[in-house]
Amino acid sequence: MTRILLAGATGQLGHELLTALAPLGEVIAPGRAELDLTRPDTLRHAIREARPQIIVNAAGYTNVDRAEAEAQLAMQVNGIAPGVIAEEAKRLGAVLLHYSTDYVFDGTLGRAYTEEDAPNPVNVYGRTKLAGERAIEAAGGAYLILRTSWIYSARRSNFVLAILALARERTELSVVDDQVGSPTWARALAQASAALLRQRESIARRRGIYHLAASGETNRYEFARAILALAREIAGERGWAALRPIRSEDYPLPAPRPRAPVTSKEKIERAFGIELPHWQAQLRAFLAEYLGAAPP
Repeated sequence: MTRILLAGATGQLGHELLTALAPLGEVIAPGRAELDLTRPDTLRHAIREARPQIIVNAAGYTNVDRAEAEAQLAMQVNGIAPGVIAEEAKRLGAVLLHYSTDYVFDGTLGRAYTEEDAPNPVNVYGRTKLAGERAIEAAGGAYLILRTSWIYSARRSNFVLAILALARERTELSVVDDQVGSPTWARALAQASAALLRQRESIARRRGIYHLAASGETNRYEFARAILALAREIAGERGWAALRPIRSEDYPLPAPRPRAPVTSKEKIERAFGIELPHWQAQLRAFLAEYLGAAPP
Protein backbone atom coordinates (compact mmCIF):
# COMPACT_ATOMS: atom_id res chain seq x y z
CA MET A 1 0.00 0.00 0.00
CA THR A 2 1.19 3.51 -0.84
CA ARG A 3 2.43 5.38 2.22
CA ILE A 4 1.56 9.08 2.28
CA LEU A 5 3.21 11.40 4.81
CA LEU A 6 1.03 14.44 5.51
CA ALA A 7 2.51 17.47 7.27
CA GLY A 8 0.09 20.00 8.74
CA ALA A 9 -2.89 17.67 9.22
CA THR A 10 -4.48 19.89 11.88
CA GLY A 11 -4.67 22.97 9.64
CA GLN A 12 -7.47 24.10 7.36
CA LEU A 13 -6.15 22.33 4.29
CA GLY A 14 -4.51 19.46 6.14
CA HIS A 15 -7.77 18.45 7.80
CA GLU A 16 -9.48 18.19 4.41
CA LEU A 17 -6.49 16.32 2.97
CA LEU A 18 -6.85 13.60 5.59
CA THR A 19 -10.16 12.63 3.98
CA ALA A 20 -9.24 13.35 0.36
CA LEU A 21 -6.01 11.34 0.44
CA ALA A 22 -7.38 8.30 2.30
CA PRO A 23 -8.43 6.40 -0.88
CA LEU A 24 -4.88 6.72 -2.24
CA GLY A 25 -3.16 4.73 0.48
CA GLU A 26 -2.08 4.78 4.12
CA VAL A 27 -1.99 8.39 5.35
CA ILE A 28 0.56 9.02 8.09
CA ALA A 29 -0.11 12.33 9.85
CA PRO A 30 2.39 13.00 12.65
CA GLY A 31 1.75 15.85 15.05
CA ARG A 32 3.88 18.98 15.23
CA ALA A 33 6.14 17.45 17.90
CA GLU A 34 6.96 14.43 15.73
CA LEU A 35 7.31 16.43 12.50
CA ASP A 36 8.92 19.64 13.73
CA LEU A 37 9.59 22.00 10.81
CA THR A 38 11.80 24.18 13.01
CA ARG A 39 14.30 21.35 13.63
CA PRO A 40 15.83 20.05 10.40
CA ASP A 41 17.50 17.01 11.98
CA THR A 42 14.27 15.90 13.65
CA LEU A 43 12.40 16.51 10.41
CA ARG A 44 14.84 14.39 8.39
CA HIS A 45 14.65 11.57 10.95
CA ALA A 46 10.84 11.55 10.91
CA ILE A 47 10.70 11.33 7.13
CA ARG A 48 13.28 8.53 7.00
CA GLU A 49 11.38 6.61 9.67
CA ALA A 50 8.10 6.94 7.76
CA ARG A 51 9.61 6.01 4.38
CA PRO A 52 6.68 7.41 2.37
CA GLN A 53 6.16 7.19 -1.40
CA ILE A 54 4.29 10.51 -1.30
CA ILE A 55 4.90 13.55 0.92
CA VAL A 56 2.24 16.26 1.13
CA ASN A 57 3.38 19.41 2.90
CA ALA A 58 0.35 21.40 4.01
CA ALA A 59 2.19 22.83 7.02
CA GLY A 60 3.35 26.40 7.13
CA TYR A 61 3.65 29.66 9.02
CA THR A 62 0.51 31.43 7.80
CA ASN A 63 0.03 34.46 10.07
CA VAL A 64 0.88 37.17 7.55
CA ASP A 65 1.01 40.03 10.05
CA ARG A 66 2.86 38.23 12.83
CA ALA A 67 5.50 37.13 10.33
CA GLU A 68 6.72 40.72 10.16
CA ALA A 69 7.89 40.40 13.78
CA GLU A 70 8.81 36.70 13.59
CA ALA A 71 10.69 36.66 10.31
CA GLN A 72 13.28 34.11 11.44
CA LEU A 73 10.65 31.61 12.58
CA ALA A 74 8.59 32.16 9.43
CA MET A 75 11.68 31.56 7.29
CA GLN A 76 12.53 28.39 9.19
CA VAL A 77 9.05 26.94 8.62
CA ASN A 78 8.22 28.33 5.17
CA GLY A 79 11.64 28.75 3.61
CA ILE A 80 14.10 26.21 5.04
CA ALA A 81 11.96 23.23 6.04
CA PRO A 82 10.47 22.72 2.53
CA GLY A 83 14.00 22.33 1.18
CA VAL A 84 14.79 19.70 3.81
CA ILE A 85 11.58 17.86 2.96
CA ALA A 86 12.40 18.02 -0.76
CA GLU A 87 15.89 16.63 -0.19
CA GLU A 88 14.51 13.72 1.79
CA ALA A 89 11.78 13.11 -0.80
CA LYS A 90 14.40 12.91 -3.53
CA ARG A 91 16.53 10.58 -1.41
CA LEU A 92 13.56 8.23 -0.98
CA GLY A 93 12.34 8.56 -4.56
CA ALA A 94 9.08 10.01 -3.21
CA VAL A 95 6.74 12.51 -4.84
CA LEU A 96 6.43 15.84 -3.02
CA LEU A 97 3.32 18.02 -3.14
CA HIS A 98 3.85 21.44 -1.53
CA TYR A 99 1.57 24.47 -1.15
CA SER A 100 2.64 28.04 -1.75
CA THR A 101 0.77 31.30 -2.28
CA ASP A 102 -0.08 34.05 -4.74
CA TYR A 103 1.50 36.41 -2.18
CA VAL A 104 4.83 35.75 -3.91
CA PHE A 105 3.62 38.44 -6.38
CA ASP A 106 3.24 42.15 -5.73
CA GLY A 107 -0.09 42.33 -7.55
CA THR A 108 0.78 45.24 -9.83
CA LEU A 109 1.04 43.44 -13.17
CA GLY A 110 -2.42 44.40 -14.43
CA ARG A 111 -3.25 40.90 -15.71
CA ALA A 112 -3.32 37.36 -14.37
CA TYR A 113 0.12 36.11 -13.38
CA THR A 114 1.47 33.01 -15.10
CA GLU A 115 4.03 30.66 -13.60
CA GLU A 116 6.67 32.31 -15.80
CA ASP A 117 6.15 35.81 -14.33
CA ALA A 118 8.81 36.99 -11.90
CA PRO A 119 7.78 36.96 -8.22
CA ASN A 120 8.17 40.11 -6.15
CA PRO A 121 6.72 39.61 -2.66
CA VAL A 122 5.85 42.71 -0.63
CA ASN A 123 5.90 41.16 2.86
CA VAL A 124 7.87 38.70 4.99
CA TYR A 125 5.31 35.94 4.54
CA GLY A 126 5.56 36.15 0.76
CA ARG A 127 9.35 36.23 0.86
CA THR A 128 9.53 33.14 3.07
CA LYS A 129 7.10 31.21 0.85
CA LEU A 130 9.17 32.15 -2.21
CA ALA A 131 12.30 30.92 -0.42
CA GLY A 132 10.57 27.59 0.15
CA GLU A 133 9.70 27.29 -3.52
CA ARG A 134 13.31 27.92 -4.51
CA ALA A 135 14.65 25.44 -1.97
CA ILE A 136 12.39 22.73 -3.38
CA GLU A 137 13.44 23.55 -6.94
CA ALA A 138 17.10 23.39 -5.92
CA ALA A 139 16.64 19.94 -4.37
CA GLY A 140 15.13 18.54 -7.55
CA GLY A 141 13.25 15.27 -7.50
CA ALA A 142 9.60 14.73 -8.39
CA TYR A 143 7.67 17.67 -6.98
CA LEU A 144 4.68 19.92 -7.54
CA ILE A 145 4.41 23.35 -5.95
CA LEU A 146 0.84 24.67 -5.91
CA ARG A 147 0.34 28.41 -5.50
CA THR A 148 -3.12 28.99 -4.09
CA SER A 149 -5.21 31.89 -2.80
CA TRP A 150 -7.42 33.00 0.13
CA ILE A 151 -8.08 29.57 1.66
CA TYR A 152 -11.04 29.14 3.98
CA SER A 153 -12.71 26.23 5.78
CA ALA A 154 -14.80 25.45 8.85
CA ARG A 155 -11.62 25.32 10.96
CA ARG A 156 -9.19 27.81 12.43
CA SER A 157 -9.37 31.50 11.57
CA ASN A 158 -10.13 32.73 8.07
CA PHE A 159 -11.95 35.54 6.28
CA VAL A 160 -15.27 33.73 5.85
CA LEU A 161 -15.60 32.74 9.49
CA ALA A 162 -14.48 36.19 10.63
CA ILE A 163 -17.09 37.94 8.48
CA LEU A 164 -19.86 35.64 9.73
CA ALA A 165 -18.88 36.18 13.35
CA LEU A 166 -18.40 39.95 13.14
CA ALA A 167 -21.57 40.47 11.11
CA ARG A 168 -23.57 38.97 13.97
CA GLU A 169 -21.86 41.18 16.57
CA ARG A 170 -21.80 44.58 14.87
CA THR A 171 -24.14 46.85 12.96
CA GLU A 172 -21.52 47.86 10.36
CA LEU A 173 -18.33 46.31 9.00
CA SER A 174 -15.64 48.12 7.00
CA VAL A 175 -13.99 45.88 4.39
CA VAL A 176 -11.24 46.79 1.93
CA ASP A 177 -12.25 46.83 -1.72
CA ASP A 178 -8.81 47.12 -3.35
CA GLN A 179 -7.36 43.68 -2.55
CA VAL A 180 -8.22 41.05 -5.16
CA GLY A 181 -7.90 37.28 -4.99
CA SER A 182 -9.57 33.94 -5.73
CA PRO A 183 -11.29 32.62 -2.57
CA THR A 184 -10.68 28.88 -2.36
CA TRP A 185 -12.44 26.30 -0.18
CA ALA A 186 -9.88 23.99 1.43
CA ARG A 187 -11.98 20.95 0.52
CA ALA A 188 -11.96 21.77 -3.20
CA LEU A 189 -8.20 22.22 -3.07
CA ALA A 190 -7.73 18.97 -1.16
CA GLN A 191 -9.85 17.02 -3.64
CA ALA A 192 -7.92 18.50 -6.56
CA SER A 193 -4.68 17.56 -4.80
CA ALA A 194 -5.81 13.96 -4.56
CA ALA A 195 -6.69 14.01 -8.26
CA LEU A 196 -3.18 15.26 -9.03
CA LEU A 197 -1.57 12.51 -6.96
CA ARG A 198 -3.56 9.88 -8.81
CA GLN A 199 -1.38 10.93 -11.74
CA ARG A 200 1.85 10.66 -9.75
CA GLU A 201 3.63 8.59 -12.38
CA SER A 202 3.68 11.69 -14.60
CA ILE A 203 4.73 14.18 -11.92
CA ALA A 204 8.47 13.65 -12.38
CA ARG A 205 8.33 14.77 -16.02
CA ARG A 206 5.85 17.57 -15.29
CA ARG A 207 7.41 18.76 -12.07
CA GLY A 208 7.38 22.45 -11.27
CA ILE A 209 5.22 25.31 -10.05
CA TYR A 210 1.51 25.45 -10.84
CA HIS A 211 -1.22 27.91 -9.94
CA LEU A 212 -4.28 26.25 -8.39
CA ALA A 213 -7.10 28.27 -6.87
CA ALA A 214 -10.77 28.89 -7.49
CA SER A 215 -11.83 30.10 -10.91
CA GLY A 216 -12.68 33.79 -11.08
CA GLU A 217 -11.60 36.57 -8.75
CA THR A 218 -13.12 39.19 -6.49
CA ASN A 219 -12.12 41.83 -3.96
CA ARG A 220 -12.47 41.53 -0.21
CA TYR A 221 -15.53 43.77 -0.02
CA GLU A 222 -17.43 41.91 -2.74
CA PHE A 223 -16.40 38.61 -1.17
CA ALA A 224 -17.85 39.74 2.15
CA ARG A 225 -21.05 40.85 0.39
CA ALA A 226 -21.37 37.42 -1.20
CA ILE A 227 -20.79 35.69 2.15
CA LEU A 228 -23.58 37.62 3.84
CA ALA A 229 -25.98 37.40 0.89
CA LEU A 230 -25.62 33.61 0.79
CA ALA A 231 -25.83 33.36 4.57
CA ARG A 232 -29.13 35.26 4.52
CA GLU A 233 -30.42 32.97 1.78
CA ILE A 234 -29.27 29.73 3.39
CA ALA A 235 -29.79 30.42 7.09
CA GLY A 236 -32.67 32.89 6.84
CA GLU A 237 -31.08 35.30 9.32
CA ARG A 238 -31.74 39.01 8.94
CA GLY A 239 -29.59 40.57 11.65
CA TRP A 240 -26.35 40.83 9.72
CA ALA A 241 -24.19 43.95 9.77
CA ALA A 242 -24.15 46.45 6.92
CA LEU A 243 -20.93 46.60 4.89
CA ARG A 244 -18.91 49.68 4.03
CA PRO A 245 -16.09 49.62 1.43
CA ILE A 246 -12.78 51.20 2.41
CA ARG A 247 -9.27 51.36 0.95
CA SER A 248 -6.29 49.45 2.31
CA GLU A 249 -4.71 52.67 3.58
CA ASP A 250 -7.79 53.20 5.76
CA TYR A 251 -7.13 49.89 7.54
CA PRO A 252 -3.35 49.67 8.05
CA LEU A 253 -1.89 46.32 9.05
CA PRO A 254 1.66 45.31 10.06
CA ALA A 255 2.19 43.51 6.73
CA PRO A 256 1.45 45.16 3.38
CA ARG A 257 -0.76 43.11 1.06
CA PRO A 258 -0.39 42.66 -2.70
CA ARG A 259 -3.37 44.39 -4.31
CA ALA A 260 -4.22 42.02 -7.18
CA PRO A 261 -2.02 38.89 -7.34
CA VAL A 262 -4.58 37.05 -9.48
CA THR A 263 -3.13 33.98 -11.17
CA SER A 264 -3.77 32.15 -14.41
CA LYS A 265 -4.64 28.47 -13.93
CA GLU A 266 -4.24 27.43 -17.56
CA LYS A 267 -0.95 25.56 -17.04
CA ILE A 268 -2.32 23.03 -14.53
CA GLU A 269 -5.44 22.46 -16.63
CA ARG A 270 -3.31 21.73 -19.70
CA ALA A 271 -0.86 19.47 -17.85
CA PHE A 272 -3.19 17.55 -15.55
CA GLY A 273 -6.76 18.39 -16.55
CA ILE A 274 -7.39 19.98 -13.15
CA GLU A 275 -9.71 22.98 -12.75
CA LEU A 276 -11.43 24.21 -9.58
CA PRO A 277 -15.03 25.50 -9.63
CA HIS A 278 -15.77 29.22 -9.59
CA TRP A 279 -15.27 30.85 -6.20
CA GLN A 280 -18.99 31.64 -5.91
CA ALA A 281 -19.94 27.99 -6.41
CA GLN A 282 -17.38 26.91 -3.83
CA LEU A 283 -18.63 29.47 -1.33
CA ARG A 284 -22.26 28.39 -1.78
CA ALA A 285 -21.36 24.73 -1.23
CA PHE A 286 -19.30 25.56 1.85
CA LEU A 287 -21.94 27.78 3.46
CA ALA A 288 -24.73 25.31 2.72
CA GLU A 289 -22.81 22.70 4.70
CA TYR A 290 -21.44 25.02 7.39
CA LEU A 291 -24.62 26.93 8.16
CA GLY A 292 -26.80 23.90 7.72
CA ALA A 293 -24.84 22.08 10.40
CA ALA A 294 -24.65 25.10 12.70
CA PRO A 295 -26.98 25.25 15.69
CA PRO A 296 -29.89 27.74 15.45
